[in-house]
Amino acid sequence: MRIDVVTGFPKLVAGPLTESMLKRAQEKGLAEIVVHDLRDYATDHHKTIDDVPFGGGRGMVLKAEPVFACVESLMRERSYDAVIYLTADGERYTQKTAISLSLMASLILLCGHYKGVDERIRQTLVTRELSVGDYVLTGGEVPALVVIDSLVRLLPGVLNDAESLLEDSFQDDLLGAPCYTRPAEFRGMKVPDVLLSGNHEEIRAWRALQRENRTRERRSDLLEEQS
Repeated sequence: MRIDVVTGFPKLVAGPLTESMLKRAQEKGLAEIVVHDLRDYATDHHKTIDDVPFGGGRGMVLKAEPVFACVESLMRERSYDAVIYLTADGERYTQKTAISLSLMASLILLCGHYKGVDERIRQTLVTRELSVGDYVLTGGEVPALVVIDSLVRLLPGVLNDAESLLEDSFQDDLLGAPCYTRPAEFRGMKVPDVLLSGNHEEIRAWRALQRENRTRERRSDLLEEQS
C-alpha cells in the first residue's frame, strides 16, 4: 500500500511514522508512506498556503492553488483509489471503513487546517471525506495518523500475530475482552481462574461472554446495529 499525505505541517505527521509498527511496515516494504509539504507548491515569495475567507469571518482557509498543484502532480505519477479529506463534517470513520480501505493500493490523505480548505478542492479533487469523531481538532494531521495506523496494521505481514486482529474491538462489532498478564496475583487482585486453567475451549467461551457483556455495558449501540 502507498499512502501520500498532503499537509502544510509535515512535522506534525513525520514523527509517528518513524516508530513502532509503522516503521516496521515501511522497512519490510509492506507500506510506503510519503509526506508532501504544501508550501513546496506555493508560488509566492512567502510560500503562502492560506488566506482569509471571502465574506468575512474569523480564521484562515487553505488556498486552492497549492492543494491542486500538489494533488495533480501526484496523479500524474500514478493512479489513486481515493483522495480522502480529513474533516469534522465527514463520514464517521469506523473499523469497517478501515478494513475496506486497507484493501486499496494507493490513497491520498489531505489534511485540512485552520477553518478547512477552499470548497472547490472538496468539489473537484476529493472523492471521500472522513471524520474520526464528533469533535474539532486543529487540523487533519492527527486524524490522518489515526487512519494510517488503523490501515497499516491490517496489511498482511505487518503484525507478527495476524490472528490477533480477529479479537480486536470493533472487528466483529464487539469490544475486546479483558486482558491479563503476569503476575497471576498483584496487590491481592487475581487473574480469573479460567485463564490459568489451560482449557482452551473454556477460555474461548469466557472471552466471548466477556466481549458480549462489555459491549452491552459500554456500547449497546453496536449490538443494536447487528439486530
